[in-house]
Amino acid sequence: MRDVVGIGMLGSGFVADFYMDGLRDVPGTQVVANYSRSKERAGEFGRRYGVPHQYSSMEDLCADKEVQLVVIGLPNHLHLPAVRAAAEARKAIVCTKPLARSGAEAAEMVKLVRNAGVMHGYAETEVFSPDVMRARAMIESGGIGSVLTVRAREAHSGPHAPHFWDAEMAGGGALLDMGCHTIEAARYFFGKENRIKDVFAWGATLVHQDKTTGEDNAVLLLRLEDGRTSLTEASWTAKGGMELRNEVYGTTSTRIRAFLQQPAGYLMEKADADVGWVFPIPDEARVYGYHEEMRHFVECFVEGKQPRENFTDGYVVNCVLDAAYGSMKSGRWEPVEVDSAVAG
Repeated sequence: MRDVVGIGMLGSGFVADFYMDGLRDVPGTQVVANYSRSKERAGEFGRRYGVPHQYSSMEDLCADKEVQLVVIGLPNHLHLPAVRAAAEARKAIVCTKPLARSGAEAAEMVKLVRNAGVMHGYAETEVFSPDVMRARAMIESGGIGSVLTVRAREAHSGPHAPHFWDAEMAGGGALLDMGCHTIEAARYFFGKENRIKDVFAWGATLVHQDKTTGEDNAVLLLRLEDGRTSLTEASWTAKGGMELRNEVYGTTSTRIRAFLQQPAGYLMEKADADVGWVFPIPDEARVYGYHEEMRHFVECFVEGKQPRENFTDGYVVNCVLDAAYGSMKSGRWEPVEVDSAVAG
């Protein structure tokens, strides 16, 4: 039997809860320490999940000798300092999406993990979702022929935490928050060897002007060098909870739609209604991809190899998003600038 992998969890919000859920099905792991800026929140999280050690300093958690793999489930503006702390401690790292607020920040994170020589996983759940992996398997088998176009929609009624609404702190609005998923899904479907040439994007704050200066609705059209395209719709103004859809010739989603006349209990994250048309998700963490990505990252750590989703992928996504926000301002197609020395 392999030794137990000691995991340190940075964060105590909803994504950390999903990571804990995902780790339940990964044998040979134990979350041995958790961090929150608030000692009270760190303690409550630790009690809830039976985590033995709590910290209110990222550096102290990363220095814990029992911690071998650090999982970052923090707000976007804390990703870079968290990676710096973990890399300096020579710990393997998994970071939630988006990797950073910009391509420049992401490039710095890639430099840190390379210099430290540590495993680095980009926790992009979309490409570990059973639906999306099944679609990729169909593509690889030739079952749907050559992929010509990809269409995706991610929508809900808005973020649950204040830091998401702060566009400067978060690095953007709905497109950064949800478009990072669909960009990487498109790369996964088309094949990462197909470079993204340029993008055209629109975004506006249509509803939540009282909460954010960032876009609450956005559309992104990305174009590969060979002319194939992917279309993304991202919205923070849709009702009924989280709506996720990927289409590659045909819809790959198996999400459930339901009309409820009476409340039926918990449905999903960000569900803003419990009657009417809703989108309930059974076994939510598994459907989103948390179980499979955590299993993959732990297996890669044990085997001493880099994950199929790592910081270079997060860097490319951030470069695409940089170009998209440039397009929103210019009203033109904008080239995607990727430094080959960083992307590899």
